[in-house]
Amino acid sequence: MNDTNNKLLFQFTESLKVLNRSEGTIKAYTMQIRLFLKQQNPADLKAITSTDMESWVASLFDHKQEDGRGYTTGTICLKVRSLKRFFEFLERSNIIFINPMEEIREPRQDKTIPRDILTKTEITKLLDQPNLSTRTGIRDRTILELFYSTGIRLQELCKLSIFDIDLQGKMVRINQGKGRKDRVVPMGKHAVRFLREYITKIRPAFGKKNRKCRVLFLNQLGNPLSKQVVSLMIRNCVKNAGLTKKKISAHTFRHTFASVLVKNGADVVAVQKMLGHRDLRTTQGYIKRLGVDLKKAHSKSHPREKDTISRKSIKPKIKRMRPEYASRKP
Repeated sequence: MNDTNNKLLFQFTESLKVLNRSEGTIKAYTMQIRLFLKQQNPADLKAITSTDMESWVASLFDHKQEDGRGYTTGTICLKVRSLKRFFEFLERSNIIFINPMEEIREPRQDKTIPRDILTKTEITKLLDQPNLSTRTGIRDRTILELFYSTGIRLQELCKLSIFDIDLQGKMVRINQGKGRKDRVVPMGKHAVRFLREYITKIRPAFGKKNRKCRVLFLNQLGNPLSKQVVSLMIRNCVKNAGLTKKKISAHTFRHTFASVLVKNGADVVAVQKMLGHRDLRTTQGYIKRLGVDLKKAHSKSHPREKDTISRKSIKPKIKRMRPEYASRKP
């Protein structure tokens, strides 16, 4: 990648910061654009045409990685989106006059939830894996309980501070979640019980070496737990529980949490707020995926369906209609 392109990428990254884009978005866009510039190595970005970019997008579908697998549709969408934002920036900055990505659209991506939703028995097996006779075991059990009780994302959990937990009100505040949105989510009694144990007895022992840290979950050196460490802990629990036939990650707890609520008749808007979904249609996907019987739910909950008035008493009395109206043809 030449110096000019490297400079333009830096300027683009700075523009994303000015627009208050999330740290994850900036990192993802920057990585994809750097990869594109390194592989294609264009001497002059002004010379890139829409035909060149169409060929590049087509090549993404044929690309094979080292393990023989191709890119997922989500990965291709991210690559296309990153380049679209980059060329839009170049056009706004008058560095290029024609945007070669203007007419190119992201491939359609099916929004489905993972099939590996955990059953009640599987959840119990996973929760029972941490050794509660050790400090790290109690911490890990607390993390698993919080995942299952709130549907929190992995990154959101790792960013929680001790001030975000309201044990008395049984609520957890999630600051700057996905899309930089804040939300408050209720916690179940089991999550509250383990959090109280962790905060009062375990965290003070871990935090002795780093008393200024306010992050909720710490390692034994007093440093915040990373996403990689939490993911490794979950993989170990999955292996020890004998659930290796399913692809289980931290996000599996989130989908299981939502699925359980929907199956048990929770209000979809309430579930949307707890999950932090921007679009209600994302949450409604759980209903479609789980095959929830909407007719049954309607007849069970709608007040008119509970009306005890006899159907005979409310039957329309067609015979009493005036002759001129009764004889009319529709």
